[in-house]
Amino acid sequence: MKGVPNVTRADAVAAARNPLAFLAARWTPEPRTVQRAALAALVMSVVIVVTGGAVRLTGSGLGCPTWPQCTDDSLTTTSAMGVHGAIEFGNRMLTYVLCAAIGWAIVAARAEKPRRRVLTRLGWAQFWVVMGNAVLGGIVVLVGLNPYTVAAHFLLTTALITVAAVMWQRTREGDGAPRPLTGKAVQQLVWFLVAASGLLIAVGTVVTGAGPHAGDSRDVERIPIDWETVSKVHAVLAWIVVTLTFALWFVLKAVDAPKGPLHRTRDLFVVLLCQGVVGYVQYFTHLPEALVGVHMLGSCLVWIGVLRVLLSLRERPGAPAGLPDPSAESALTAA
Repeated sequence: MKGVPNVTRADAVAAARNPLAFLAARWTPEPRTVQRAALAALVMSVVIVVTGGAVRLTGSGLGCPTWPQCTDDSLTTTSAMGVHGAIEFGNRMLTYVLCAAIGWAIVAARAEKPRRRVLTRLGWAQFWVVMGNAVLGGIVVLVGLNPYTVAAHFLLTTALITVAAVMWQRTREGDGAPRPLTGKAVQQLVWFLVAASGLLIAVGTVVTGAGPHAGDSRDVERIPIDWETVSKVHAVLAWIVVTLTFALWFVLKAVDAPKGPLHRTRDLFVVLLCQGVVGYVQYFTHLPEALVGVHMLGSCLVWIGVLRVLLSLRERPGAPAGLPDPSAESALTAA
């Protein structure tokens, strides 16, 4: 059995002043550890969307009627608040799990050798987005689930997913200058796809804000737009995104593009079809809560799929030690 290393007073002072640097000097994670830490942060970003949707769909949005405490007299939920209080407070507690996952990603990125500042910056960006969204979530409660603040809350979480997805991608590639794998016409088509997908998600928040699931059993303000009309606009945008994705896949096949962009476009197309089926079924069955929750999960997966397509259009040489060089891998798959 190895003995416990002695910790001097100087070590304790150094750890207190800069714990990340202290840990990085004594631990070097494997590249795959950093990659998995970034993936864990991305997964938790999606989980917090799904559980937040569960809060709204069960009418528990005001289960804790104040913030940052659950009630005026208690930090936590009480038995008198029932199941709605437990659901809302449980979702608040998951924010700490999300912060822990992001913290792990920051620590792993900081300790990696050689140090890659882009990864730590992306990790800290996630942390500050979470902090901002926590404050916004408190405002959502304090203003009685105003639909505009609820929409902003979801969109800020989408921004969190964006940063987390980019960090996950960057852990699996080098820090060299990006080299395009496709022509400018394909890149422009993909940017149209990104813009249409972003608009689709934004309009989806309007559908939510105008729809029947207000997040609480009492009367809650709704966006003064006809719900069915905005749902049809949302459906048209969804078909535009599907059409752009299919056109992109067809173009990539025609120009004999590398397998990476082609496969990610195919995966996005499959996710879009599944999301479309769920969307139409929930519309014609009058928005059952379970299907709305699945649709929210699908929204996250669609956006991640779009980002993966965008990020697959270039490669960065010089993979971290222990991982295959993506430029070499691309050459092999294109052969």
